[in-house]
Amino acid sequence: MKRHLISAADLTRDDAVLILDTAEEMARVADRPIKKLPTLRGRTVCNLFFEDSTRTRISFEAAEKRLSADVINFAAKGSSVSKGESLKDTAQTLEAMGVDAVVIRHSASGAPYRLATSGWIDAPVINAGDGTHQHPTQALLDAFTMRRRLIGPDAGLGQDLAGRRITLVGDVLHSRVARSNVDLLHTLGAEVTLVAPPTLVPVGVENWPCEVSYDLDAVLPKSDAVMMLRVQRERMNAAFFPTEREYSRRYGLDGERMARMPGHALVMHPGPMVRGMEITAEVADSDRCTVVEQVANGVSIRMAVLYLLLGGNEPALTHPRTEEK
Repeated sequence: MKRHLISAADLTRDDAVLILDTAEEMARVADRPIKKLPTLRGRTVCNLFFEDSTRTRISFEAAEKRLSADVINFAAKGSSVSKGESLKDTAQTLEAMGVDAVVIRHSASGAPYRLATSGWIDAPVINAGDGTHQHPTQALLDAFTMRRRLIGPDAGLGQDLAGRRITLVGDVLHSRVARSNVDLLHTLGAEVTLVAPPTLVPVGVENWPCEVSYDLDAVLPKSDAVMMLRVQRERMNAAFFPTEREYSRRYGLDGERMARMPGHALVMHPGPMVRGMEITAEVADSDRCTVVEQVANGVSIRMAVLYLLLGGNEPALTHPRTEEK
């Protein structure tokens, strides 16, 4: 493992499989009456969030606390950032306080990379989402969910996603989740197809390790997993499609479309969902939809990442003697 986790593209196949296997060990902790490991006792982790978040922030905080770390939550709103403090000054403040790791979400693409390489802070940096660039832990938890569902929790150990066909549908242009998933799923051997209106396909997508289609109905019957992406209105400064109704009709997933998918295929969504837009309530509440499972798996993945960056480079071994201390 490298010192920082900035991009899914930085991970080799062995790195990714090590994280997934370690997360499988961490998931077993969640089934215990006391969901705690002493691994990061005495270490301080700061959650540095310059952008709104519910799932990711709470997920990281839960992961840190389950590993017994001391947690500092920083939100840009209500901090000195609103007075004009720069990222550099914030980072040097944290360095002076002796923080052992930083989890950062920022609206500017490249902010976590800048923090990791600037020398402002001497601690591992984990990217929790930067602009429209990357969100590596989301891609890892998505791959973890696919591996558990398509191969099995125990059978999947040491395995990648070779030969699996994964389809990502929706606002690819503004989606850091799409970029991270394309990178990671390609590394794990999966075949990725992007489906979106032409206006929501990024320039240069022909250089990405994936296929591009504009016809959702043609791709569904051969997909092992279909991930619906939210239309990110907060990042849009123009009209990318005529109406919500037309977008939903051509690129939304409803019960009729879900019925055309193979029997074993999953429906995924990184959240938050806009019901009635990219996904109907019928599909979102079906047994094939893994949205809630993805949230649970997110805690296990983030525990694994924190453990490997701060605790050790071997898969977590949970011996009874260790737990009794």
